[in-house]
Amino acid sequence: MAEPVLTYRGAVYPWHCDHMGHMNVMWYVGKFDEATWNLFSTLGLTPDYLRSASRGMAAVEQHIVYQREVFAGDTVSVHSELLEVREKVIRFRHAMTNASGETTAVTTLTAVHLDTAHRRSCPMPAEILATARELLSPADED
Repeated sequence: MAEPVLTYRGAVYPWHCDHMGHMNVMWYVGKFDEATWNLFSTLGLTPDYLRSASRGMAAVEQHIVYQREVFAGDTVSVHSELLEVREKVIRFRHAMTNASGETTAVTTLTAVHLDTAHRRSCPMPAEILATARELLSPADED
């Protein structure tokens, strides 16, 4: 994908903030998780597909870098890009920005496609792999 895709936009509420006054790490993870499901839907890994095919996705690795605080009342956006696509695995990056466009946090995740009946990894359908490969970022800048 030439440009990262918008996968989340939302507000920071007072209950997202901890005793330090900024958004707590659990809410960064939650907002990144919402972005993940929007990215998956873009690829064809929709809730309907996952339920009807007895498939799932599981995060097996995640790294987060916190770069700037966000506070109650701030709005944030997450843009996502695919870094790697394999038969059973996708690796992707989410970048969260504030309303000024400053990066507040970046996370890189690795997810595995699962057969939920057998609780084992399995290949993604060809059409999902094809869509993912079309959206693959041209260079990994980890």
